[in-house]
Amino acid sequence: MWDQFVLNPMINLLLLFYRFLGQQTIIAIAGLTVLVRLLVLPLTLRQQQSARRMQELQPEMEKIQKKYAKDPEKRAQEQMKLYQKAGVSPLGGCLPTFIQFPILIGLWQSIVRVLAVSPLDLLKLSQNIWPFLPNLSSLIPLQSNFLWLDLGQPDRYFVLPALVVVTSWLSQKILTPPATDPNSAAMAQQMQITMPLMFGLISISYASGLSIYFVLSNLITMSTQYLVRRNKSAPTSARGAKERSKE
Repeated sequence: MWDQFVLNPMINLLLLFYRFLGQQTIIAIAGLTVLVRLLVLPLTLRQQQSARRMQELQPEMEKIQKKYAKDPEKRAQEQMKLYQKAGVSPLGGCLPTFIQFPILIGLWQSIVRVLAVSPLDLLKLSQNIWPFLPNLSSLIPLQSNFLWLDLGQPDRYFVLPALVVVTSWLSQKILTPPATDPNSAAMAQQMQITMPLMFGLISISYASGLSIYFVLSNLITMSTQYLVRRNKSAPTSARGAKERSKE
């Protein structure tokens, strides 16, 4: 079921990108990465919006925690009332992540699968190709060389893993709103360190084509967040200029 609805469509899309984009594996990976990120963009924006709303509620949450420090049941009730009043769900930021996660896992697996190097892996890949798409099987094995890289193998010079760590850290830093609560701030800071290191370790262990996906995905995330913030600040600036002109 996983192969049929997630992995196989992504593998065949990747092969189609490879076929029609000059048979360059790195360009095919970039094309599929952009397509998948665009498909999950509404969920990403919703997650970011939920995180911002939760951050705005932090001062009120702290007041409730101090006021009902000795009454956990009453504290939970008041917090729920605050969520309902603000139109925010405590799980609002988690649901988009849960929906995106299998899609992103499928994308990772498809990149690793099409960069098969052993005869057994090539046999498995042939079973994932849709027979009604002509001439896709003839593309195997894919051209995997790019600059010093063999996209089917880890980067032996560790350039891509370093880029993965740096871009993941920047992406986490941009996406994480400032926390007023010390516990939340400490947790956010810990995540900003552990997540990039985890992706860096994955990049060292797996095909460098996967590292290309990580870097491109982080760059897309940062660009999206920049555009969202820019669009939000533009109306505010326009209103401020209008008010100053009236004065």
